Amino acid sequence: MAAGDTPVGEGSRTGSADDPVGRAPAVRPFLVTAGRVAGTRSGPPIPVETQVVTTAAGVGALDGLSFEEHDIVALCRVPQSLAEIAAKLRLHLNVVRVLAEDLQSGGHLSVYVPSSDIAQDISVLRRVIDGLRTIPDSRGALRDTE
Repeated sequence: MAAGDTPVGEGSRTGSADDPVGRAPAVRPFLVTAGRVAGTRSGPPIPVETQVVTTAAGVGALDGLSFEEHDIVALCRVPQSLAEIAAKLRLHLNVVRVLAEDLQSGGHLSVYVPSSDIAQDISVLRRVIDGLRTIPDSRGALRDTE
């Protein structure tokens, strides 16, 4: 290890300008969730597209949360999907699921599970595709509309 390098898992989550998140910690996912693979609620796991947002109680409790819980609550001041949280914080998706359910039970997050009827509605899918086509590429040109 070179001088100035920080070992993974010892404060290495601070990032640089090129990588604002930093390297992922060397902590095993089962340690973060204390070995749990499901949250505190019963039923199927919440879908990856579920939107979560921080509550006022969550903002007030930031200092008392674990590192991962703190990062999730801080990130979700703006609504995020579980998939976005996992990607941005470089956490395993099931860890995010378990922690989000715990944070919801504690009143720190509001969880909005999408209706399965909407996800299967072809008109919604068509609007998403049309919306994506209106986003210009890096040159400013619109994508093919066929």
